[in-house]
Parts: sequence; C-alpha cells; structure tokens
Amino acid sequence: MLLELLSDLVKIDDILFIVKNSGAISEVRSPLSIIQKEKWITIGDNDGHAHLHVNSELIKSAEFVQEEKPEHTSFSIHFFDENNDRIIAAFFTKMYDDSKQLIPERKKIYDQLKQKFSFKIHF
Repeated sequence: MLLELLSDLVKIDDILFIVKNSGAISEVRSPLSIIQKEKWITIGDNDGHAHLHVNSELIKSAEFVQEEKPEHTSFSIHFFDENNDRIIAAFFTKMYDDSKQLIPERKKIYDQLKQKFSFKIHF
C-alpha cells in the first residue's frame, strides 16, 4: 500500500516531497517517476539531478495532515517510522489562487486520496 500511495502522489503536479533533519532539508517536486527494487523505493530519476531513496521497511504509517496557518491551510501527507518520527512528507502546493482562495480542484484531489487510503494508514 505504501508504494501505491507514493505512486499516486508522484503523478500529481506540484507535490513537494520534503525530507528534513536537524542539519539539512531536501525538497523534490512532482511529477516524478517511481520504482521499487527490493526494500528501496526510488522517487525521481536515479540518474537525474534530484531523487529520493525511501526504505520501505522503515515506514510504518502515514497520516493526512491539514494544518491551519495564519493566512491559509496547509495540506500534506506525513510518513512515519516505528517511533512516530517523520521520515518524509508530501506537501500539496499551489492550493490557492492569486486572491488567496482555495482552488476546489486541488482540494478535491487531496480529499479523494484521503478517502481512498483513509486518514491514518498503517503499513
């Protein structure tokens, strides 16, 4: 199910995959290719400028997150390890138009994925 969810995400325009720790942040924007070889899921072209290698055995859950900000709501999916530490996040960008109004079509894509996979997923 992890590969299925990530495969759905990489096909959507303007999804920003973020990996961060205390010393660095890496960001890769969709659309991207995806392939799995054994436990490793590669997001993006392995020979390209930027890509991610995700250890599928370490991701134990995912959660759809809507975070209220001062001027808008942020929409994302966070992927966690067994200690509930975030491994990777997929942020839905370009959710608002120039007038700062939520774009219904973008919200619909997020809601459809949430309905397909459920609010919290255990792998």
